[in-house]
Amino acid sequence: MDPTSLEQLRRKVEAGEPLTDAELEALRSAAQGTPGPTLRLTVAHALVNMGAEREALPLLETLRRDFPREVQVRLGLARALLGLERPGDAEAVLREALTLNPGDPEALKVLAVLALRRSEHARARAYVKEVLERDPFDEEARLLQAELEAADMPPPPAPRLQALRPEFTATLLATLHRAGVACRRQGNALLVKLASGEVGRVDVASLYAAYRDGAQELGPYVEGLVAQLQGLSGPGLDVRALESRLRPVLRPTGFEAQAQGALHQPGPAGLEVFYVLEDAELLRYLPAAALGPAGLSAETVDGWAWRNLEASPAPVRPVVLDEGQVVLAESFSGLWAVAGGDGYDAARLLTREQRGRLVLHAGEEPLRVHLGRRELALVCRESDGPASDSLARLGASPDGIAGLFRLDASGLNRL
Repeated sequence: MDPTSLEQLRRKVEAGEPLTDAELEALRSAAQGTPGPTLRLTVAHALVNMGAEREALPLLETLRRDFPREVQVRLGLARALLGLERPGDAEAVLREALTLNPGDPEALKVLAVLALRRSEHARARAYVKEVLERDPFDEEARLLQAELEAADMPPPPAPRLQALRPEFTATLLATLHRAGVACRRQGNALLVKLASGEVGRVDVASLYAAYRDGAQELGPYVEGLVAQLQGLSGPGLDVRALESRLRPVLRPTGFEAQAQGALHQPGPAGLEVFYVLEDAELLRYLPAAALGPAGLSAETVDGWAWRNLEASPAPVRPVVLDEGQVVLAESFSGLWAVAGGDGYDAARLLTREQRGRLVLHAGEEPLRVHLGRRELALVCRESDGPASDSLARLGASPDGIAGLFRLDASGLNRL
């Protein structure tokens, strides 16, 4: 075999690539007529690459006998023994290699791997440290060091067992009753009697979602909620806090039956505008009876709420619909979501700042609007037939607003 072809075979073996039968025979022939262990050792490694460790083992044992001072033979023998699941014998051979060449990095790294397998982390760290002291840039040793550091980290906490929503609701109601807070269920809402005699409404779905996304156990979390709800049962409203916390929300006609006593007035497209106090977990509608004692008018409250919402526009994100689910898209899709995720997105469509943001994405033309998800508002260009059809096919969730709407310069109108 010519030197160039032989060198190509050697490099292939060193890279761990299996040889063809013809290549292996050519390598064997070249090794038979060459003195020294190098080519015969290459044949052994080629056999190991092909999964033939049992065939390689006698050749390696012969090489160890014939070349007792050759470290690379010991390393090749250890490799074959490991392939045969004989780690104890491989470790003994590696120690022979270290006797011949103290500090040999290849032997130390394999010994570190064996120690790591047996969870002997201190011994593995010592082997890796010795390699890195000689060569701080040894990539394999650095990877082993990272693996050891990860193994030394404490195990992650056991996953929290989350209560299902019926258990969550039952626990919340029982805890409220024990605390003396007058309350009752009304659909998806929880009605809490205020000190004024009026009723505050909180959304059970919002409470459960916050519990599910958090880290607390059910008992402590519900106790904290009850403390908050007891706070809602206290004296009248803080006017200064009210001015900054009010937000408007759009609800379908007839919603006042679910939010008894809540302040509301007619909105666009046959919808109604209610007013809520901004809170990350609780949804509390402003009672109409609270305005008189606070010296407020409905017009003042309405102005505060819309001013606050105008100052907090939501991002506009491209989305796609995947089997009834709204999924964020990486690029233009023809559908957009006003995605504040706080329940105010339908009302945001009526603010100047949010309309300006929509124009940047969809242009000045009329938009088709879907408000069937309370946590976001979906829009597309009215001229985009496929996108409009996809919105028409998308149903509404129980707490959303059914039907489609048109948003243009005149405002929001029902189709």
